[in-house]
Amino acid sequence: MKKKIPIWNHSDRIELSIDPGTWDPLDKDMISIDPIDFHSKEEPYRDRIDFYQRSTGLSDAVQTGIGQQNGIPVAIGIMDFQFLGGSMGSVVGKKITHLIEYATNRSLPVILLCVLLEEHACKKEV
Repeated sequence: MKKKIPIWNHSDRIELSIDPGTWDPLDKDMISIDPIDFHSKEEPYRDRIDFYQRSTGLSDAVQTGIGQQNGIPVAIGIMDFQFLGGSMGSVVGKKITHLIEYATNRSLPVILLCVLLEEHACKKEV
């Protein structure tokens, strides 16, 4: 019998990864846009971004911030596959770069969680 694995979103992963009450997000006002006006066969990319922003409550596929693990300050970035399959646009790259620069300037360890949800990946392949 196959055991069902829970699907955790970004807030679940933040809660499981750092000490309670220590999450301080970085770059939360930075949002995904479509600077090259990209159109796929299905629908304009801008429409897809808008849909995922509304359905997930996220501004893009990565959440970055500072928290503590066992009382130790850490810089953490968490990808959320539920936002466009974790698609890495320009904002995701900028947020990860800023997180690493921020951590480097403060001598903080960096944790990046990039999780592919097999159940969703299989649906995308079909």
